[in-house]
Amino acid sequence: MRGSLKAYNKVNIGAQAAEASPHKIVQMLLAGAMEKSLRAKLAIEQNDTAKKGELIGRSIEIIAHLQAALDHDKGGEISDNLSAIYAYATRRLSFANVNNDTEALLEVVSLLRTIKEGWDAIPPEFHQMDKVS
Repeated sequence: MRGSLKAYNKVNIGAQAAEASPHKIVQMLLAGAMEKSLRAKLAIEQNDTAKKGELIGRSIEIIAHLQAALDHDKGGEISDNLSAIYAYATRRLSFANVNNDTEALLEVVSLLRTIKEGWDAIPPEFHQMDKVS
């Protein structure tokens, strides 16, 4: 049953992303990276090394997608700053993975939450700007 639920969730998330605006996709990615990081914290607390590594790896992958989607020509300084934050978050996630450091994971979640709060505050009329490819 659990495998079926995971498969459904994967298909459901894929369908949501296929129909989502670029703005919504970024919201989903930020939320996903935060969720994976918090679950990795729980895996550390439960001494589940394999799960910790898997979840931190997924969080790093999501952040890499966010970083790759930045448009430095249009985004200027904001894009550069976000890129630096994403690079720092990736380093902290790697540190957390090697050292079982839950505080590093919470730091990353806090950084991503701040970015997401700013992103969530963007008025709806700007949500359909350039499509993310």
